[in-house]
Amino acid sequence: MRIPRIAAVLIMGLFAAGCGSAAPTLTAGDPASSASAGASTVASGGASAQPSTSAAPSPSAMPSASPVPHGAPAKTFSVATRQITFSRGSRSLPTTIWYPVGSGSALPAGRFPVILFSHGLHGLPAYYQQIESRLAAAGFVVAGPAYPFTNANTKDFNPADMTNQPADASAVITGVLKLDTKAGDRFAGHLDTQHIGAAGHSAGGFTTAGLLADKRDTRIKGAVVIAGAAMGTFSGPKTPVLFVHGDADPTVPYSMGHNAYASLKWPKAFLTEVGQGHGEYLGAGAKGFDQMMRTTLDFFRWTLYNDAAAHGRLKADAVKSGTTKWESSL
Repeated sequence: MRIPRIAAVLIMGLFAAGCGSAAPTLTAGDPASSASAGASTVASGGASAQPSTSAAPSPSAMPSASPVPHGAPAKTFSVATRQITFSRGSRSLPTTIWYPVGSGSALPAGRFPVILFSHGLHGLPAYYQQIESRLAAAGFVVAGPAYPFTNANTKDFNPADMTNQPADASAVITGVLKLDTKAGDRFAGHLDTQHIGAAGHSAGGFTTAGLLADKRDTRIKGAVVIAGAAMGTFSGPKTPVLFVHGDADPTVPYSMGHNAYASLKWPKAFLTEVGQGHGEYLGAGAKGFDQMMRTTLDFFRWTLYNDAAAHGRLKADAVKSGTTKWESSL
């Protein structure tokens, strides 16, 4: 795929700014937002299985139907992680998965929606664990792949490869969903394979938008684009999208993110982080973090759990005078 000139300029800006370093990690004892207090990582398990996944879902590969959820879990779960390496052709996709647990490392009874979270340039899934762990504590299974040519540890860094990442993301989603029917796997019978979300920051935000555009994954039922914008033309089924952007972002201009929002004809919302740059608000305890986290949780509870009460809380949880602003047609 040839990268349009505007995308090439953007990639250079992202590369210069090092977009993946903007999100600090969660440290022990770090207070959670009131929307997800109590999240804690209680176990870490390496998975020996390394399933291969296809580049994009086909109708025959679509997951079987699962019961439609009615309201998100009322409790806050403890959180565990596991590591699985998926692949798309020759592209290795080591993935960290955050998931809710009941007793030990076992998932609680029931089925849980899956969210694919994409990191920024020079990033890693762990850089966003303060978000991923809170989502898992609220009842979501969160998969964060390390993309082969844009992650912090690659020796072959290539920012232009971000255009290949939506297909990678779809491959990881397919791989995770296959675990729902894999005998003996801890996820077997616990994944809600019909309610899938996507989120990401910076280049990961563009990757998320790409899942709704030229590399459309029709399984996505809700998406959160943080400090990103469109990657191609949005297409396919109308899907609710939440944009989050600092209005002083020096890396991905605020106007770029807001223009993507303004042009979108689907259900949508825009959370402006007032006076914020490219990702300072992603650190737990930072100005605007609680509003970003609560709104993201409400959004996914609504889109993936059909939780009407969460939809009703969106504006109140999003807005704090002098900190955030809210626009919505959800």
